[in-house]
Formats: sequence, C-alpha cells, structure tokens
Amino acid sequence: MSATVALTPPTSSTASSAPLEGEAAELVGRLHRIVGESLTAAHSAHEDEGQGRLSVPDERALARKLLADELRRLATDAYSTGRQPLDEATEDAVMTAVLDRLHGLARLQPLLDDPSIRDIHISGANRVWLTMRDGTKVRGPSVAASDDELVELIATAARRLGRSERRWDHAQPELNLQLPNGDRLHALMAVSGRPTVTIRRHDFDIHRVDQLVARGVCNDLLAGFLSAAVRARANVIVAGGTGTGKTTMLRCLINEIDPDERLITVEDSLEIGLERFEDLHPDHETLEAREANTEGVGAITLADLVRSALRMDPHRVIVGEVRGAEVLPMLLAMSQGNDGSMCSIHADSSKGVFGRLAMYAAMTPERLVPEVTNLLVANAVDLIVHLGWVEGERRITSVRQVTGTLEGPHIVSNELWRPDATGTAAPAAPPTRELTDKLERYGFDIEAHAMADGWWR
Repeated sequence: MSATVALTPPTSSTASSAPLEGEAAELVGRLHRIVGESLTAAHSAHEDEGQGRLSVPDERALARKLLADELRRLATDAYSTGRQPLDEATEDAVMTAVLDRLHGLARLQPLLDDPSIRDIHISGANRVWLTMRDGTKVRGPSVAASDDELVELIATAARRLGRSERRWDHAQPELNLQLPNGDRLHALMAVSGRPTVTIRRHDFDIHRVDQLVARGVCNDLLAGFLSAAVRARANVIVAGGTGTGKTTMLRCLINEIDPDERLITVEDSLEIGLERFEDLHPDHETLEAREANTEGVGAITLADLVRSALRMDPHRVIVGEVRGAEVLPMLLAMSQGNDGSMCSIHADSSKGVFGRLAMYAAMTPERLVPEVTNLLVANAVDLIVHLGWVEGERRITSVRQVTGTLEGPHIVSNELWRPDATGTAAPAAPPTRELTDKLERYGFDIEAHAMADGWWR
C-alpha cells in the first residue's frame, strides 16, 4: 500500500497539552506511583474477597480521593515548613496529569481520541509515526519525556487497563492488551533496541455486512452470499494478512447471526467487541486468555478457553484468531455440532489456509499429521473468506468452498469468487448443490450469481 509521508507533526487535534516540567513533572511521577500502588492493593483486596477487580467507576472515584488526600497532605507539609504550596492552577494540572496516567495513556491519550488516526507506531518516546485513515503517514509528537517514562506508562496500563492484570517487564517483554476504547496495543521491551509500541485502532462503526459494501470491501451480490451463509450456519474462516480487516469482517459476519443464539467468543486480547452490540447479541460471553503470574502459574490459553466454551452450551463459538494449539478444539467444535462457528487466521491466500491449519495442528500436543488434519478440515470448514489490499484499499479477494471431500491426501475445494483483473473478488464458480439449497432458503439469489459477470463470461 502506498502512502504519502508527511514529516510534519499531526494537527493540533492530535497533539497533547504541554507537559509539566521540573518539580511539577517529578511530583506527577511520584504521585502516580503512590496512588497506583494503593489502587493495585485495593484491586487485590477486592479480588481476595471474591468480588473480582474494582469496577471502572469505583476505581476512578477511589483514585481521585487518594490523589486529593495526597495533595492535601503535601500542602499541609508545605505550610508547616514555611514553603510555598502549589498554586491552584498547578495543582489542577498535576491532578489531571496523574489521572491521565492512571486511567488513560497520558500524552498518548490525545492520539487515541483522534478519529482520523488509524494506527500508532512508537519506537522510543520521541519516535512516533501515525497512519491516518486516508492512508497518509505523519510524524507524531513525543509521547513521553524518556524511554523509561514510556515503559512505566505502558507497564501501568498493563496492570490496570485490561480485564485482568498483565505484566510488562524484562521477564515478560511482550504485551498484548485491549485498551478501554477497544483498540489493540502490542508492546515489546528488552528484546528491541528501544521500547516499541504498536496500537491498532478498531472502527466499531463498521459492524454490518451492508456497511462493507458502502466501503467497497465487496459488492451487493457477495454481501448477500455471506449474509445467507452465516444464517445457514456455515462454518467460516476469515483469512488475510496483517491489517486487512479480518476482525472487522468477523464482527460484520457475527452481527448477521440471529439475536436468539448464544455466542461464545474466545480471544487472546478482546477485539471483536460484542458487548458493544447488546441489542444484536443479548446472550453472549467473551473469554480472554490469561498469562501466567509472577510464579509462572495460572496461564489460561486459547486452547483451554475453546474447550471451556464448548461446555457453556453455545450455539456458535468464535475464535478471534487461530495461531496455535487452539486449532484442534476449534475444528472439533465446527465438526461436532456447533455449526456456524467462525475464526480468523493469517494466510496469504484462501488456499494457503489449508497449509496454515496443518502447520498449527502439527504444533499441538497431539502433533497431528497433515493427512489427519486435512480430513478434519474437510469435515469442519465450509467457507474461507480471504481479504487483501487492492490498490491501497481493503477488499475481499477470494471466497473458497470446502466441499467436504479429499482427493488423495488433499482437500477438495472450489473457489467461488476469485480476484479479477483489478484484484477484486468476482464470481468464478457456482457453489455445490447442497450449499446452494441452503443459501436459497436464507434469501440468496443464486440466479443473480449465475447471471453476474464472472470468470465464465
């Protein structure tokens, strides 16, 4: 994808307010540590009582009280020793800065609040690049006074902003975290030259298949096909490279499911966001993997959660991204009665999904050989939807039907849509009779598909 690179900072709407300096900045850091430790202790006490973590409103109220108490103590100490206390404006600025660190991401927060920014790439506190929604790339403002401050900021976010506390330190140098606004944060330290942070923004405004048509991701015919396939309870894998919109596509497909169905989502870090669509899915559960604690115990993997999901009486199981041992329980779920389940996977083509699944299955404790994996895939998967970049825009490039049979050791499949001369998916072959009958019962116009311009023309 080509992009215009601007070497100027973003507009004022993305810039942070001027940071505090000198003693005020030191005070912010000190108060952040003091109040942060108190809040962590409060969370632990709450969990020890069997009540889980403090709610967001309760945490915010407690933080404000603790901070106000600490500022009053500092003012009293200043008067008692003949020193000048903070003036009202500085005290307000200090309180705001500390609360921003505790509940947001401090100088990063204005970037997260800017709807024109799509992705944020940070390599050290002062090397910030922003990819805008229109594809342009601009240099962003510094997000911390130093790399150490950036590490402290992200480590605090890891402990406080997720559903469960997460570590980010030299012993655990990689972090995956969903931010309160739904964005996904990935961070590395120790193994990179400077602390590196990548934030992927999620556009929750796009959540229905017809909106994909409006964005040019697919046309009306393909949108109708996908909607009917979901309602017909086809098992679907959404594939594509990084940043091609797999999660958005998955969300749009899920939102075609009848509200009466019980859905269980399983994710490494929460991204799908079904909680934002309670009217569409009133009966749903969201499961998130958990890392091991400081003693190296307590980890809950995606594979563990998929198995748990199958015991929760779901109509469908949705795995945010398959990339390891969870592939086996996911395929078993698809083939053992949870029809209409879905997942996403990284792959460079719809056909390349088969090799990717075989590789992951070989990495499981069961170490499945490709022949066994292929047999399982042939019986489990109905459709593969592949997304890619076409002239700088996200597009569906291929839709492949798995016919449910093997030809020797190989899976037999039929590419129903494949890239035309422009790279965009065009009809290439009709579905099988069995699938056609199902799609027609759920409103798909198979005659329109037969009459459409495609590879047979």
